[in-house]
Amino acid sequence: MYPKFHIKRYTKELVGPWKLATLAVGIALLILGSFYYGAPDWDIPISFIMAISAYLTAPWSMRVLLERKWRLWPLMLFFTWFTVDGCYAIYWHFKNPVVLDLMRSVNFPASLSLYGMCGIVWLYRGSLRQLASEIRNHFPLLGGNKK
Repeated sequence: MYPKFHIKRYTKELVGPWKLATLAVGIALLILGSFYYGAPDWDIPISFIMAISAYLTAPWSMRVLLERKWRLWPLMLFFTWFTVDGCYAIYWHFKNPVVLDLMRSVNFPASLSLYGMCGIVWLYRGSLRQLASEIRNHFPLLGGNKK
């Protein structure tokens, strides 16, 4: 039996202002990158598709890894694969299969790295103020409580 998933708690996590702001900044950077680098497989729709997929799944996947929730590994691996490669392959299969054949192998490592970084950034469950307070409390030189 899989552990109970709390959709309300996870949804509350996702709508935190700092998380939504970082998602918006990330999407903006992806869109700018699509113009600047001119890679054949980097366009605006795939930037939105992959960024939103990562936003929805990366923190959960990272938590499954860090908390060693072994029973959830198959689902975590599926979500990771789907976000990093699956949605990309589906999109480019229909948009331009030649681009998919040309770029898929180089997209995977870059997207997997970004997915992991997004998981780390969005892993924290509290507000930005709470995070800053916890950091200060753990590092006395930053002005927090000495333990």
